[in-house]
Amino acid sequence: MDQAEPVRTPASWVVVGLDNGGTCNNATVLDATGQYLVDHLVENPSLVTDGPELAVEQLAEAFTNILELTRTPLTLVRAVGLDTPGPASATGVISSKGATNFNQKSWHGFDIRGALEARIGLPVFYNNDANAAALYAHHQHFGADAMRRSSVAAIVGTGLGGGVVENGRVVAGAAGMAGELGHVQIPLHGVLEPDQPIPLCNCGFEGDVESIASLTGIKNNLLPYWLSKFPDHPLAAEPISVAAKKLRGYGENEDPLALAVFGQQARAIGKLFTIAANFTDPHAYLLGGGVVEAAPKFRQWVLNTIRESTALRDEQSAAATFALVADLDMAGARGAAVAALEGVQQRRSTDGR
Repeated sequence: MDQAEPVRTPASWVVVGLDNGGTCNNATVLDATGQYLVDHLVENPSLVTDGPELAVEQLAEAFTNILELTRTPLTLVRAVGLDTPGPASATGVISSKGATNFNQKSWHGFDIRGALEARIGLPVFYNNDANAAALYAHHQHFGADAMRRSSVAAIVGTGLGGGVVENGRVVAGAAGMAGELGHVQIPLHGVLEPDQPIPLCNCGFEGDVESIASLTGIKNNLLPYWLSKFPDHPLAAEPISVAAKKLRGYGENEDPLALAVFGQQARAIGKLFTIAANFTDPHAYLLGGGVVEAAPKFRQWVLNTIRESTALRDEQSAAATFALVADLDMAGARGAAVAALEGVQQRRSTDGR
């Protein structure tokens, strides 16, 4: 973090966004006029592997640090937005079986939102990390029209996360687990080769989107198959986990094996978006993840392939856009802040204040 960078002091009351990850927390401040007070990562260690007590204290420290950095008085803060990896309930209770970064028994069923709220004495609004990123992507894409638009976002990383946003708000679902797009099972016709095994996901499903469109899907399913077709490829000499991480660089150089793999991923996401088109008919289909950081020509090829693989009616094609998610490293904290801002505004409207 560059302490010398200029920071804006808030023009109004504010909310704080906290993005909790496996190694770091990232924090931001959003004022009521819609201005973020920092334009870079502001991180501290999350210490989630040390258990809930220390992890909540680190979140409180991230909160204090970002107020000091932005010269924001505590009295101006109306609420905090928090996101963590799921699965967790809509109110921020970690799954009773644990979650991605919360595998210790002390985390199972732990109310991380309530614990942080009690610690800092302010309302805390919760989303899972993929939904928070999807929410930020939606607002960044639509700007002033965000509250009148809908979107579906697929965030491709180690797994495949995402979110569904309707009229500017995340669709959370009854148990808080809506928008688990990675585990939507898709038709595989037109995605796999005739002799290709059906991909298996770590969740136990066969042929869901994450089993194909994720780094884990590349490592476990796609790359082993395609290396059998390209036995002399340089990546055949690498451990599969190393080869999977190097594959994007080959894709940027139009390597045939890499394009075969990423083409399958793009077509799988296209199948997912086709399902979304018939469920929610969104205004935008958004793509985030490592591909956004790739060379422009390659990432545009991926997005074009997704668009071509999404079966839309003529009326839908005229109304919808396909776009890449920007600022992905800050998307979680910013999306958490957007959710908190909306929550405060909704409460003020309900209370008549």
